[in-house]
Amino acid sequence: MKNLAYSILGIGGVIALLILAESILIPFVFGVILWFLGKSLKSLVRKTPKVGSKLPSLLVNVIVFILLVVVVGVLSSLITASVEELLASYEGYQENLNKILESVNTAFDVDIYETAKSSMEGFDYGEVLGDIANSISGIFGNAIIILVYAAFMFSEESSFKQKLEKMFKDAAEYTRVSTILNRIGSSFGSYIRLKTYVSLLTGIVGYVFLLIMGVDSAFFWALLMFLLNYIPTIGSLIATIFPAVFSLMQFGEFTPFFIILGGLGLIEWIIGNVIEPKVMGNSLNLSPLVTIVALIVWGQIWGITGMLLSTPITVVMVIIFSQFENTRRAAIMLSQNGDIDDIAQVNTQ
Repeated sequence: MKNLAYSILGIGGVIALLILAESILIPFVFGVILWFLGKSLKSLVRKTPKVGSKLPSLLVNVIVFILLVVVVGVLSSLITASVEELLASYEGYQENLNKILESVNTAFDVDIYETAKSSMEGFDYGEVLGDIANSISGIFGNAIIILVYAAFMFSEESSFKQKLEKMFKDAAEYTRVSTILNRIGSSFGSYIRLKTYVSLLTGIVGYVFLLIMGVDSAFFWALLMFLLNYIPTIGSLIATIFPAVFSLMQFGEFTPFFIILGGLGLIEWIIGNVIEPKVMGNSLNLSPLVTIVALIVWGQIWGITGMLLSTPITVVMVIIFSQFENTRRAAIMLSQNGDIDDIAQVNTQ
């Protein structure tokens, strides 16, 4: 009973710390993700014909960091412009939606507006859209802090092994800890890298499709598709519905709405159910129930940003728990089929 009380107090303390230190921890988590992506870029630089293998480590780190700074800087400016354009045009498009609702009311002799309003009481598309836009802007608004975290992680790489050797002077203990850390780093790094590739493909294909359809703020919707792809099932659903509803407001017609809804749904389905399983393998061996619960919990703690990070954080938890005998049972419960030895064993070919 005493252990249970201590556990509850410990969990409560951790949640309180996560909420109070939100402004510090969120940029740090994104910094860790950026660092893992940077490690993948370093591998690509090393594979450059003739010169890659000859470059000093310091120079490789500088090249990769400059690339990250340029990419984050360009994305920040594009996102700021897209969000401003999106929010500025929303009120004007609301008139088109009202016209559609009036035409439906006239055609079917039913007050669809009041029906929809009562069934979706408390839900405001514009408010939710604004929250999502502000959250995305907030992420890239902390770009400097995120890059600083990533820079220090790059600088710590060379000395980390030495620190680990001094912490664990016993050779067997050092080998065991080093092996566990390498497994965790390799597994999570592979997951982030391949998940980012798949998400990037989703965003690019969605961007081209929305451009062809003439949807305004196509870059913003493509970015939303990219980010929400980190959230299984629900993320793809939101990334499909929101641009489709926006197109209904923009065009004031049902035909583009159904085409965009069907087109984006098909893109998400093909990439999520055909391409991603082949690329990711068993890397996301999470219980669907755990995924939903994690989404709700992290959403309550860190809002929309927490929802975006919920799955990567849960994947890390399962990977870490699976490496220790005392927490393997928790990893089994969090996994989809209990095969925790297969977790994050990503097909890297």
